[in-house]
Amino acid sequence: MIEAVGLTKRYGAKTAVYNLSFQVRPGAVTGFLGPNGSGKSTTMRMILGLDEPTAGQVTVGGYPFRRLPNAPRQVGALLDAKAVHGGRSARQHLMCLAQLSGIPARRVDEVLGVVGLQSVAGKRSKGFSLGMGQRLGIAAALLGDPQVLLFDEPVNGLDPEGILWVRNLMKQLASEGRTVFVSSHLMSEMALTADHLIVIGRGQLLADMSVRDFISYNSADFARVRTPEGEPEQREKLTSALSEAGGQVLPEQDGALRVTGLPLPRISDLAHGADVRLWELSPHQASLEEAYMRMTSGAVDYRSTADQRAGLMEPAPGMPPQGGAYGYAPGAPGQPMGPGGFPPGTVLPGYAEPPAAPQGHAPAPYGQSQGHAPAAAPAAPPAAPPAAPAAPPASAPDMTKRDSEDAR
Repeated sequence: MIEAVGLTKRYGAKTAVYNLSFQVRPGAVTGFLGPNGSGKSTTMRMILGLDEPTAGQVTVGGYPFRRLPNAPRQVGALLDAKAVHGGRSARQHLMCLAQLSGIPARRVDEVLGVVGLQSVAGKRSKGFSLGMGQRLGIAAALLGDPQVLLFDEPVNGLDPEGILWVRNLMKQLASEGRTVFVSSHLMSEMALTADHLIVIGRGQLLADMSVRDFISYNSADFARVRTPEGEPEQREKLTSALSEAGGQVLPEQDGALRVTGLPLPRISDLAHGADVRLWELSPHQASLEEAYMRMTSGAVDYRSTADQRAGLMEPAPGMPPQGGAYGYAPGAPGQPMGPGGFPPGTVLPGYAEPPAAPQGHAPAPYGQSQGHAPAAAPAAPPAAPPAAPAAPPASAPDMTKRDSEDAR
């Protein structure tokens, strides 16, 4: 059994865990829940003697972890699946742990079979996927056949088959009379796996009860009632009868009625007495996730906001309204294209005049042949002379204009 009494841990001005007391009993899977930053990992590290409490104490089987004789044979834990030397194979990693704890070598192959890693036992762990690393970490926790097991996010990275395997493994270990303490953020898995829950928020205890009681105490149960469609008078008669009997009736978006304050048999009797036919009368109980969100809503440190996207599509000051590096959107509908696929008059960096059409290109449009001015072009004010190309270095040979452009 794990027992914490007045457990407190401070890191400077930050209080990670405050006056936390609970018991994790054998023979059941106990889920350890809480928002990010609530102190779950810190608590598990104090249980395993990795962090020293500022105040209070936590014991395993009546002893602090550091005073347990041959602790790896009594307590197994998975806190970080990546805490493995990447150059070692799975078998070598487990063999080192076995030798340090006086565990027979044959046990290594037994746990490799339990977690399904026999076929990759000789491969280096640095090539393992996240799910394979989780399996190796679980194998290390099971190596000493301990009576107390702690798992932090044991299904992280596992596929559906692996998740089902972990779920059944936890239940099997608890059925053997072991103490199983599991931290997870997957409410759906905790609902299927855990028998008891310990919930903390901002380092303090919020709940210590069975899963069934936790859901019941932190949810509003109600009944869904549906009358025949197309008969609004039936719906009105039932609403009136339920309200007079002390029930609270709220309409649902799908046309059903949400009824609270009355048990299902009473709702059925009232409908029968009012001569109202029912198409649906079903109980609704909140899920573990709903109950958890309701309880921890005030203990969440990180809250997201709606993405307003304000000004996201507005052009920055001094920028043209259309995209493109030079103030145009290539290929935009209605955008006229000149020689080389650029709008007429476009001057690219490194050029002192618009780029010439590619060799072998069709004659330039807009009524102009290459090298000739239009036949009847209107008079236009003289344009500023083009910027002169940079002078070549003194040691460079004379270059033609095209050579100068190519050099750029």
